[in-house]
Amino acid sequence: MSKAVIELREQDGVLSGVAHGSGVEVPLSEVALDGDRLTWKQTITKPMRLNPAFDVKVDGDTLHGLSKTGRLPSSKVAGERQPASQHQG
Repeated sequence: MSKAVIELREQDGVLSGVAHGSGVEVPLSEVALDGDRLTWKQTITKPMRLNPAFDVKVDGDTLHGLSKTGRLPSSKVAGERQPASQHQG
């Protein structure tokens, strides 16, 4: 199981973000929050080029849902909110 930290920002009503993992920072695209449903896409280049799309439900400080990459089977995704101070620096 791989782990990543997703940082989301909202400015003037527009969501954006980056994913940090394995020493790489990847920008997120098409970030959208509709009620408790959060979706985004990203491009991964290592170990191979992939373009996963994420669709998760936010429930308080936790999230869970799926990541789908092309014809590959969906993968379960889960996470929890961490204080912003843990990611600054």
